[in-house]
Amino acid sequence: MAAIGSALEAAGLDRATLRPADLAPIDEFHIRGRAATLEIIEAVGLTADSRVLDLGSGLGGPARTLAELTGCTVTGVDLTAEFCEVATALSEWTGLSERTHFHVGDATATGLPDAAVDTALTVHVAMNISDKHALYAEAFRVLRPGGRFVVYDVLQGEGGDVRYPVPWANDSSTSFLATPAEMRELLPAAGFDVISEVDSSDESLAWFLQMRARIQRDGPPPVTFAAFLGEEFGQMAANQVTNLVERRIRTVMFVCSRPS
Repeated sequence: MAAIGSALEAAGLDRATLRPADLAPIDEFHIRGRAATLEIIEAVGLTADSRVLDLGSGLGGPARTLAELTGCTVTGVDLTAEFCEVATALSEWTGLSERTHFHVGDATATGLPDAAVDTALTVHVAMNISDKHALYAEAFRVLRPGGRFVVYDVLQGEGGDVRYPVPWANDSSTSFLATPAEMRELLPAAGFDVISEVDSSDESLAWFLQMRARIQRDGPPPVTFAAFLGEEFGQMAANQVTNLVERRIRTVMFVCSRPS
C-alpha cells in the first residue's frame, strides 16, 4: 500500500480527487489494462441494478471501473488478504466503497448463495488455478439463469512452453494454462452456453510493444505494475513480448451465458 501511495504522489495525483482511471496503470493488472475492462462492460450490458461478482478480484481495478461507469454493485473475491485490503482502500480513495466490496475467499468456493448475481467475471485468474472445472462450476452456480459470465485469460499457445518469469508466475509450478480448445470444452461442461470467443493476442503484443517504446523514450512512469511486482517487472514484460511473438501464449475473452 505504501508503494502505491508513493507512486501516486510521484505522479502528482491527489487522493482527494482520485478517479479509477488514474489507478489503471496499477490496479488494471491484466494485459491491455483498462481497454480490456471496457470490452467486458460492453459484452455484458450492465445497469445500475446489476449485481456483479469478480472472481479473483486482485487490487479491484476492473470492479471499480465497472461500478464507476455503469453504477452497478461489484463483489470481489480474492484469495490474497493483502490484495483485498488494498482494493478496499483504493475504493475508499476513489469514492466507490459503497458499490465495491472485497472479501478474502476461494474463487472455486465463494460461499455465496445460488443465483446471487446477474453477471460474473474472471480476469487473468485461471492461470493460477489447476482445477478450472471447479472455478467455472462455481461461476455457474452463483449466476442467475440468463446471466452472463466473462472469462478474459491468458491461454497456452501452440508455440511451446511459456518463458518465465511472467506476472502471474515465476515458474511453471504455479502456472496452469488451458488451451483454447480445452476452454471450449470446460465452459460448456460447467453448463454455460458460449456466446463469443475473441482472440486479442495481436492487440496484446501491440500493447506491450507500445509500453516498451514509451519506457525507452521517456523512462518508467511513476505509476506502474512495478509498484508491487518489484525489480522483476522488466524481465516479466520482456518475456510476455517473447511469449506473444512466439505464440507461446494467447489472450482470449469468452462471453458465456447461463441458460434460462
